[in-house]
Amino acid sequence: MNNKCSLVRRIVAVAAAGAAAAVLAACGGGGDSATGHDGHPSKSPSASASASTAQGQHNAADVAFAKGMIPHHRQAVEMADLAPSRAQSAEVKKLAEDIKKAQDPEIETMSGWLTSWGEEVPAEGAMDHSMHGAEGMMSVEEMEKLEKSSGKAFDTAFMELMIKHHEGAVAMAKTEQKDGAYQPAKDMADAIITSQTAEIRQM
Repeated sequence: MNNKCSLVRRIVAVAAAGAAAAVLAACGGGGDSATGHDGHPSKSPSASASASTAQGQHNAADVAFAKGMIPHHRQAVEMADLAPSRAQSAEVKKLAEDIKKAQDPEIETMSGWLTSWGEEVPAEGAMDHSMHGAEGMMSVEEMEKLEKSSGKAFDTAFMELMIKHHEGAVAMAKTEQKDGAYQPAKDMADAIITSQTAEIRQM
């Protein structure tokens, strides 16, 4: 019994010491930064701003970008999925494949950001209800029309709709470049503008 008690006491003591160390470290860190701020009042805003950027701080524009671009990309992938069985042109099939290859990983990345920020990832199918007409999104009617077409008619409809879709994505990416704070999101916005502007020209 005594052995068990002393073991329990030891565990409690170790845990308490760990907690105390953590509290002291937190207090110490706070004290240092307070001194730093008092010592250099003029430099602290820019210093803390650059530090927060380095740590990957995000703002509302970054959240809006990811939440808007995920359903947008999902729809582009959905459109691209129709091409292998419906497109006549090998170029349209290749373009669809490229779109899917680029946008699937971006959906994963943006979903990861939202999760790490404690935000909800848009549900599959959310685009049907919430994003009609938003930044080049296809309506349900346009998607159905595309699904029902094939051959040359599909190729033409696919390119017309995808140009409009890409223009919407480029507009959203430009907003992120202007208003966003999270560097990886701004980098992705850059990549979207470059690749999708090139694809618009190609189409």
